[in-house]
Amino acid sequence: MGEQQFKTDIDQLGAFIRTLEGCVKELNDARTALAHVRADQIGTQRLDESCDGFQERWKYGAEQTEEMIGAITEGVKTNKKAYEEVEEALSKAFADLEKASTGGVGGGAK
Repeated sequence: MGEQQFKTDIDQLGAFIRTLEGCVKELNDARTALAHVRADQIGTQRLDESCDGFQERWKYGAEQTEEMIGAITEGVKTNKKAYEEVEEALSKAFADLEKASTGGVGGGAK
């Protein structure tokens, strides 16, 4: 069986978080841009009613999408923080091990 490796790029997690947050901003910007358009400015009554219906569905869908993206973003942030903490702990452990092996702690060789 081949060797399996798991690698995590913490910087990429940060970039992904920024991308997710940018998506929410763009979604909100699009919804805000459409919010000032009133049905009576568009055309026929039937078209106006359709546009109003779309605006309501868009608002609901955008809010649901924003909630889901928010939950994903928080999950990625939590994972990123955990990876950073593990990296920090490993760095400290290796530094302590190096210090001990060079005689800084525990009477090793100098």
